[in-house]
Amino acid sequence: MTSPQNLPEFLIDAPEGPAPAPLTFAFAHGAGAPMDTPFMSFFAGALAARGWRVVRFEFFYMARRRREAKRPPPDRQPVLLETWRRVIAELGPEKLVIGGKSMGGRMASLLADEAGVRGLACLGYPFHPAGRPERLRTEHLAALRTPCLICQGSRDALGSTGEVASYTLAGSIRLHWAADGDHDLKPRKASGRSAEQNWNETVAALDGFFRTLA
Repeated sequence: MTSPQNLPEFLIDAPEGPAPAPLTFAFAHGAGAPMDTPFMSFFAGALAARGWRVVRFEFFYMARRRREAKRPPPDRQPVLLETWRRVIAELGPEKLVIGGKSMGGRMASLLADEAGVRGLACLGYPFHPAGRPERLRTEHLAALRTPCLICQGSRDALGSTGEVASYTLAGSIRLHWAADGDHDLKPRKASGRSAEQNWNETVAALDGFFRTLA
């Protein structure tokens, strides 16, 4: 295995004022989009506004996409996990919550117990690949010890309300459901709700979860 040799660059959103944030949230992107999408920027900014330090970073394949015309696929899982370990070691696990969007959150969930972090927060967890509900990615979640919040759209194609209800999940895991939300927590117009409503409610859920850990 060829592991990353350097730390990824950090993009940090910090609360205003002299008081240090009680927790840092290391927030990783999903498989197909970088750390500065509207989704990632909204949640990082909104959580910083509530007093939390948010550190975004990019896996090395995504950083290469910025430099090269071609689009390399995601790194293999061992490389993704090694990147996470380096980020955790740099930030320190004692006051750290790890997680992220989709793949970034899933990778964090695989090593949360090992790393001894304060908590785990996943936005749009990919419980199975798109169109493959039989290929579950939940085995490790049945024994997870780290306090965890999964924020999921109720009609997420990678794990909807009905599907997740049938999974065996550890008692350490809480679920927040974004009403009529898709994998980006966005509802359909016909629902009468807006993406802003779902995202703001998710921020409130994350803020409440972080306060239980701080």
